[in-house]
Amino acid sequence: QVQLVQSGGGLVQAGDSLRLSCAASGRTFSIWTTGWFRQAPGKEREFVATINWFGSITLYADSVKGRFTISRDNAKNTVYLQMNSLKPEDTADYYCAAAAASGAGAQPGRYAYWGQGTQVTVSS
Repeated sequence: QVQLVQSGGGLVQAGDSLRLSCAASGRTFSIWTTGWFRQAPGKEREFVATINWFGSITLYADSVKGRFTISRDNAKNTVYLQMNSLKPEDTADYYCAAAAASGAGAQPGRYAYWGQGTQVTVSS
């Protein structure tokens, strides 16, 4: 089993920055891909970004490309999501997720482990 604990988030103004963290514990050696997803009120969960174990492959949703950066520190078993130039439409609950296989990509169904979620609110 893998446990994911998130931190970060909060209320910010448009244009501000936030960093989310996702710390993994347990069978961390089984993690190949870690991703971030978000879900706004009344909307379906959507893909934000993903990164492979080596940090060599990243993928971003078009809506966050150029503003958000996903990174990882394997020594700390932690994945980060740096969010810059935040917009009100970025307001959502953010979830990190881990997959034991490569190529999980943007498909939430391919991620077996999920964090508890953290709220991000961006005011205009």
